[in-house]
Amino acid sequence: MVKDLHIREIDAKIHSQLGEAADQLGVSINSIVKDAIDKWLKTQSQTPKKHDLVLYAEDNSMISLLKSMDRITEGTNLFKTFCGPPTYKAINLLQKLDWFDATIHPYNSQMKNFRHYSAEIIEKIINGSKKKPICWFDFIIEDISKSSLKEAIRLEAMYNKNRLPGMTFCPYRTNTLLSDEIGDVLELFSHHDRIFILKEDEVYKLHITNENVHKLFLN
Repeated sequence: MVKDLHIREIDAKIHSQLGEAADQLGVSINSIVKDAIDKWLKTQSQTPKKHDLVLYAEDNSMISLLKSMDRITEGTNLFKTFCGPPTYKAINLLQKLDWFDATIHPYNSQMKNFRHYSAEIIEKIINGSKKKPICWFDFIIEDISKSSLKEAIRLEAMYNKNRLPGMTFCPYRTNTLLSDEIGDVLELFSHHDRIFILKEDEVYKLHITNENVHKLFLN
């Protein structure tokens, strides 16, 4: 059954622009509005596939974040999972909080084929999640970055080609990144949707844009 939809706060200028666009396309304004609504509904029905970067310096900052996220996600449909070296304090916490351990054991930070190892972790998460959206903290990628940021970046790029539904968080130590080339750090940033920085129990969102030199002289 067809229903009428009344849209408020569409002024004369917007209505005129819609009319011009409709004339150029040879369709009605109603068709344009309906197409926009259909696209919006389709987007809302799809599970987002977020891939975020989390920078931190102290273990306490990460521990505080994980405890908060565990409380916030309690009772949700999210499949909470992690992977990482057993020596990490964050890993010990997540084990106590009963998150799903996707680490493939035994873990060896000196292994040669991290691509195959990462694929095994993803397969383990897919099987364990039973199609639920994930909340995944990947501390393996941080451990890899300590010996080779370039290899970590390659794995990040590989994951972007086939992300898992839900939220994937990639933690990195700031002291590791500050010792690497700035070009590699910027490339790492480019492979993530959002960049967050932890300071004690506070979370800051970092915005990176490529600017012209003239911007240095503007207010």
